[in-house]
Amino acid sequence: MRRRSLRESLEAYVVDTGVLVEYIVRGSPHRSAVEKLLNDVLKKIVELYVTPITVSELIYVASRLYELAGVEKPNEEALNFVKWLTMRAKTVEVAPDIAVEVGELRKKLRIALSDCYVIATAIKLQAKALFLRPEKEMLDRIEELRELPIAFLTEASLR
Repeated sequence: MRRRSLRESLEAYVVDTGVLVEYIVRGSPHRSAVEKLLNDVLKKIVELYVTPITVSELIYVASRLYELAGVEKPNEEALNFVKWLTMRAKTVEVAPDIAVEVGELRKKLRIALSDCYVIATAIKLQAKALFLRPEKEMLDRIEELRELPIAFLTEASLR
């Protein structure tokens, strides 16, 4: 009998921006679930990945949130958050095969390109794409999406 490697025994997620933003918003109803997920990385129970597109989106969204919250240097705080996060979540480079899969998913599902990057990366890594909830544009394609390796934080009980 073949022994499972550590990688095979861990749950792995490619995380969308919406999930990570929940951690920034202190009053968010899903903040504790995201905090647990991030703590599980440190306990080596879970592996998290992000795409470069997610990192870019997160810098923008975090900066805007910090600005709205009255943080003195919102961009600096956003960059610090992303730096902190990328010590917990590995950034996966966009390889040509992922880019092709993204195009195919975009044609088929007609959802945001950034969401297609999360899904295609999850497929490549044999992980699950983790979104906060089904986004409005996903609802028309929800049955097709549920056939893919996707989880929604609002629906999932993650370990």
